[in-house]
Amino acid sequence: MTKESKRICLGAFAGAHGVKGETKIKSFTQSAKDIAAYGPVETEDGKRRFTLSIVRALKGDFVVARAPEINSREDAESLKGNRLYVDRSKLPAADDDEFYLEDLIGLDAFDENNEPMGAVNAVYNFGAGDVIELKNVPGLNGLHLVSFTKEHAPHIDIEGGRMTVQRAALSQNDENGDDQKEPGASEIFVKDAMRQEDS
Repeated sequence: MTKESKRICLGAFAGAHGVKGETKIKSFTQSAKDIAAYGPVETEDGKRRFTLSIVRALKGDFVVARAPEINSREDAESLKGNRLYVDRSKLPAADDDEFYLEDLIGLDAFDENNEPMGAVNAVYNFGAGDVIELKNVPGLNGLHLVSFTKEHAPHIDIEGGRMTVQRAALSQNDENGDDQKEPGASEIFVKDAMRQEDS
């Protein structure tokens, strides 16, 4: 699948809100209301599409929305947990030094000496910033987390399919036991959101 044909996950239904078919949505976009900014969204299996209009924002990354395709509280409740996608082509191109987190998954990782460090398995956000999860790190078992910052990931080549990860960042996280964390916020692995580089 080419980058242009990918779909991006913008959020997920989180249950019914009220009695008129309005729904609560967990948004993965930088601004929660932007989940309705890119046209109709569809479920992961593509069987249902929704034209969302935002009623209001809630605390955190949640919004209340309505869609003409949802006409009852029961229908809204039955959609809980379904993720919402748009075609990658609907989103604006990333600027220089910005990345859609989805594009990082699958990149080969190398350290500052160009030695292999596995590949990016996923991107998470546990509430304190984005974290990349590396798999198949030579000489190490399991999965390993590294904070996704300019310092720890100084060079990213999306077209070339590779990124540089500071080996010291991996060692530091392993010493802290970070690689043992459960990805409780794994649904956030695709914020629409383009990551702003640290200044």
